[in-house]
Amino acid sequence: MTIFLDDVSMPLINSWGDQETLEIVRQLVEQKGIYFLLKDDIGNFKIIENLQYLAAMNHPGGGRNDIPPRFKRHFFNMNMTTPSQRSVENIYGAILTHLFNPKKYSGNIIAMRPFLIDATIGIWDAVRRRLLPTPTKFHYSFNIRDLARIFGGICRVVQQHQYKVIQTSTQMREKVSPELFLIILWRHESARTFVDKLINN
Repeated sequence: MTIFLDDVSMPLINSWGDQETLEIVRQLVEQKGIYFLLKDDIGNFKIIENLQYLAAMNHPGGGRNDIPPRFKRHFFNMNMTTPSQRSVENIYGAILTHLFNPKKYSGNIIAMRPFLIDATIGIWDAVRRRLLPTPTKFHYSFNIRDLARIFGGICRVVQQHQYKVIQTSTQMREKVSPELFLIILWRHESARTFVDKLINN
């Protein structure tokens, strides 16, 4: 059986610099078992075999812990870094290029595509650098999924039959241009993704 340990660096570090939960897991990995702590069975060793372990954690720093080397040595470590800005631009640029089809959209609307990409990547990069997690804001973890949420919201409107909403935005009660409609849509998706996570102004 494969055991997946998510957020393996999460346990609190005590005054001796240990993470007690990880020490118990280390014992399980190293000795293939654990000692009972129940009153009637205390000190008895329970053998647990044929397990393999997979763990994931965020990069240490910004309020996040590292894990002890004694525990880390039992794993083959892979460091997955965030894609470069160029890679992100290529990924989402290709998606939006496909969706902003010249058969459906005018040149003015298609010309908004690079601005949407640059603005989204710019705000995402600023947020993830400045709003770091702390003990009271531990959920301030902004990653590439947040980009996917913003672009996903835009894509849901741009694709299929909803593209007519953009084309006919001048006929709405507010009478906004299609370009302004896209900016409003982008702002809404950005607020939904980033602002909804914040706990204060």
